[in-house]
Amino acid sequence: MPDGGPDQSAVAVETLPAGRGFADRQGRSRTESLGERVLGSLLDRAHLMPARLVGPLVAQEIGSVGGTDVGIWLQDYDQRTLNPLTGPGLTGEPAPIDGSWPGRAFTQDARIEQQLPDGSVRLYLPMLDGSDRVGVLAFTLPGVDDDDRRLGQRLAGLTADLVVTKSLYTGTFARVRTAAPMSLSAHLQWQTLPPLVMTTPDLALAGILEPAYDVGGDSFDYALDEHVLHLAVFDAMGHGLEAAIMATVVVAAYRHGRRSDASLPDLYVHMDDVLGSTHPGKFATAQIGRLDTETGVLSWVNAGHPAALLVRPGGAVEELTGPISRPVGFGGAEPVVQTVQLSPGDRVLFFTDGVVEERLADGMQFGEVRLRELVERTSADRLSVAETVRLLSHTLMAARGGRTSDDASLLLVEWGGPPRDDELARGIIGGLPAGDITS
Repeated sequence: MPDGGPDQSAVAVETLPAGRGFADRQGRSRTESLGERVLGSLLDRAHLMPARLVGPLVAQEIGSVGGTDVGIWLQDYDQRTLNPLTGPGLTGEPAPIDGSWPGRAFTQDARIEQQLPDGSVRLYLPMLDGSDRVGVLAFTLPGVDDDDRRLGQRLAGLTADLVVTKSLYTGTFARVRTAAPMSLSAHLQWQTLPPLVMTTPDLALAGILEPAYDVGGDSFDYALDEHVLHLAVFDAMGHGLEAAIMATVVVAAYRHGRRSDASLPDLYVHMDDVLGSTHPGKFATAQIGRLDTETGVLSWVNAGHPAALLVRPGGAVEELTGPISRPVGFGGAEPVVQTVQLSPGDRVLFFTDGVVEERLADGMQFGEVRLRELVERTSADRLSVAETVRLLSHTLMAARGGRTSDDASLLLVEWGGPPRDDELARGIIGGLPAGDITS
């Protein structure tokens, strides 16, 4: 140190008695447990691991604690198939989401245990990134206890995080998820979407686009800021790449205004101005809304869409009718803001006109009456929001005879009630519910 003075760049470090450290301050042993070692090793090694080796790395770590036959499946964009990762140490074939062992874990968001003839147990664990469904992790153990189940759950969550994080700079996982040729317009739309599923202790949301591999002008967006859920559904005029480009512009304008804390009327005007200046003579329909998660008050502007459906916990369905504002892009219109008071457990389904305007084989439109009947039927079992949307989309597709001459998109929101003071504590989930143990 020059002139004998203090080194201004030095960092002050508290000196503790021997044996005193973080673990001791917290009153816990600092001895590394088996689970900590496995998860820590996976985290330490995954930072620089290329995407193609993520699956083999997970299989290697599971093998180090006695797990065998490791399989990792990712859901395809159509949400019909689970496609396996391949590589050293990995096993598995493509599996239908409906009617397979990994599919059961995926649809139930729950651990499924399969008792094998030799007495060993195969665990199927949903891979969740937050609450968004990524896929399923499976492996076999000679036997399982609660520690194994807990470690398996955390391994599945960490694997999901690795897949999602590395997907930001690789096409490896997107290729696994792609079960059919994807159009350029659909590729563009998928790049703009938020996660398909979002869940908190008091709120659940899920969306889906059809046809997944050829969608053009449909899109949706949402954001949860403090105690306000922002949500939107869009349908740009036309089909194909031009419609996808328009939808991308509308989504960007919506996000720009939303992040500037614009009101619903100002958001409408902003999107209207942007689309009118970038695509003169073109338009897009939209539903933009805000849900106050403390009060359950939903406010929205319907800019040319079919009326949303309010689904009560008992399965009763009613339309959220009211004035319809002009689609964005025409210019000069004054939007009409509507509100409704939700009750705990209420769900609201927003959808684009492609759902109800598709022509059936007899030339008749699918229609809103058929839609309401299917919503009532699908909602009767009170499945999760994510599974309800998946099943409803596929049921609608089948009821339309597989016809998709126009995009058909859904966004379902459930309000569970006002948040409580123990929200942070409730966010620490001890474990996934167990599925059936079947021989």
